Amino acid sequence: MSTQRTPYQEAARELLRQTVFDAARAQLGQQRWSEITMADIASSAGVSRQTLYNEFGNRNEFGFAFVIHEAERFMDDVEKAVLEHRDEPRAAITAALQHFLSAAGSDPLIRILLSDDGTGGMLPFVTTQGLPVVQWATARLTSVIEEGWPEAPEADVRTLAETLVRLAISYVTTPGESAEATAQAVADLLGPFIDKALGTSVE
Repeated sequence: MSTQRTPYQEAARELLRQTVFDAARAQLGQQRWSEITMADIASSAGVSRQTLYNEFGNRNEFGFAFVIHEAERFMDDVEKAVLEHRDEPRAAITAALQHFLSAAGSDPLIRILLSDDGTGGMLPFVTTQGLPVVQWATARLTSVIEEGWPEAPEADVRTLAETLVRLAISYVTTPGESAEATAQAVADLLGPFIDKALGTSVE
């Protein structure tokens, strides 16, 4: 029989995760991901290696958790951008994608995470092995779109959210034009589907 965590246990777990993520962030400012061990992170965080393994399972799972933690830093503002344009779905998508691309593109740690010369960077966590990150981000974006447009068909909302997430990752990892131009181009391309899914029409 499973036991529920108490508020104290949850707070302690959150503190532990924040502490080790901060330690990993500091380590990545000095070393490549391929050179960082779980022992390094544990030592920097002031916890035992076993504690780290108990919480995350293994180094790969820690890497995914860390990437998602970093992505969380952008999502609140992305959600705000969406909900500020409830009456203009295309504008909501444009604003959200523009914010994400601008914030991610200018973040020093994101550049470190994505730099990979083939020697074991973190790029695979959002590309070839990126399904857990895609699933997390899709669920998060699906939730905010449903909040803004509760009458929208569930399947269409999820399709739109997953498409936007996959495009956002692609543009962050291989940037082209400015964030503004990219976001506008994506919104124009997906415009008819956005109108259909979120119940608007363009005269």
